[in-house]
Amino acid sequence: MIQSEIYAKLTDVFRDVFDDDDIVANPDTTAADIDGWDSLAHIRLVLTVEKAFGVKFAASDIVGLKDVGEFVQLIGSRSQPTRQ
Repeated sequence: MIQSEIYAKLTDVFRDVFDDDDIVANPDTTAADIDGWDSLAHIRLVLTVEKAFGVKFAASDIVGLKDVGEFVQLIGSRSQPTRQ
């Protein structure tokens, strides 16, 4: 999945979780940019992302994320097939 596809799908997730059709997820988006993005919403967001992308995150994966750009990189690393 390429980054533009991840951002498009992630924008849909954000709009659903925060009930705001005007949200557009971009690399610099942070919790401070979105009304209602508190700790409970963060948990809902992570769970919805896991379901939408078919990935699982450990708490250590998400605790240090600074912005949506880092979240997209994490999603991309988890959704790509493993190469041997």
